[in-house]
Amino acid sequence: MQCPHFDAGECRSCPLMGVPYAEQLASKQAGVRALLDTVAGTTAPDGSELWCGPVPSTEAGFRNKAKMVVTGTAAAPRLGILDPRQHPKHHDGTGVDLRDCGLYEPALGAAFPAVAEVITRSGLIPYNVGTRTGELKHVILTLSPTGGLMIRFVIRSTDQLDALRATVPALQRALPRAEVITANLLPEHRAALEGPEEIHLAGEATLRMTLNGIPLNLRPQGFFQTNTAVAAALYALASEWLDATAAASVWDLYCGVGGFGFQLAEVRAHAADPAGPAGPLPAGTERSVWGLETSPDAVAAARVTARDLGVAERVRFTVGDATVLAEAPGELPDAVVVNPPRRGIGTELADWLEGSGIRHVLYSSCNAATLARDLGRMPGYRPVRARLLDMFPQTEHYEVLMLLERR
Repeated sequence: MQCPHFDAGECRSCPLMGVPYAEQLASKQAGVRALLDTVAGTTAPDGSELWCGPVPSTEAGFRNKAKMVVTGTAAAPRLGILDPRQHPKHHDGTGVDLRDCGLYEPALGAAFPAVAEVITRSGLIPYNVGTRTGELKHVILTLSPTGGLMIRFVIRSTDQLDALRATVPALQRALPRAEVITANLLPEHRAALEGPEEIHLAGEATLRMTLNGIPLNLRPQGFFQTNTAVAAALYALASEWLDATAAASVWDLYCGVGGFGFQLAEVRAHAADPAGPAGPLPAGTERSVWGLETSPDAVAAARVTARDLGVAERVRFTVGDATVLAEAPGELPDAVVVNPPRRGIGTELADWLEGSGIRHVLYSSCNAATLARDLGRMPGYRPVRARLLDMFPQTEHYEVLMLLERR
């Protein structure tokens, strides 16, 4: 893959742009193993190779989310990034338009013109980081696997909210698959994508994100993996690995909207209509799941999914901090899945797991350095399987899934 914005020095978000994809994948695998082999070893307990081959992605057209800085003018808005060639402290607000970025799924690219037209029609003045004037800071678009759109306008105040609201019907006509439309308030001048207050403008409260037959719900401020196909592979792989154990109960820590939790609970939508009614597998193949997540929005969305699937009694979610487990149920599970941010699970949770006696841990990591550190604090576990999934082609980022079992 090649990008004219990268070649011109206008965008450096993809440092591996132009590197052959097979070379990218091999380099990531080698880098991850250089960090983990000394602590995790290279063979499974049965003597087989610990590492499976990496899970590749498509090189382009894989991103389901666009987080666009808005610059320019209301009459001629630019959706993309601030010009990286300017010093941050002396930036004049000039932006690089990235509507033609090759990483976005095609349906996202097709939606950008209608979004830009709304900005022009409503007269929304793009925010200028140099002068700290203007109203519209970002637009954030998320595409569901079935083509639905969530469109969010991040604004500085409510001064132009009525003008924005008046253009929403036209936006819905131009983009009939726009299922969630909101405005987000970010009044402060700071390096943040969004603020805490979300204002619903039209459509549903959540965007349905159906993966592997499971209809997950995503609220505007919820987290979801940006590579739909590789996320589906990640959750399916976790389920496959856990199916090889006798685990009947799971704790899903850092659960988000329940991507791992519902997959490991063994629920499926009817194959004929993946977006329609869903239910459990036959008796004896179901697991109980308890999820913990700091985001109230994510927990609320996960509870909606559990209710829609009819599994709320055995798949439960709680708002809380996974690193301290202050809200944990009394009975320990057979397995725990952790999917922490880049900082890893940390000392307190690693020590707790080490002393817990829990049989299996599934660790999903986006940072092999912190994964290696956390494994070093859990010598009572040994790796059984490990695999790299290329969630972010053209960059050095990745996801690693590792199954651990008690020695």
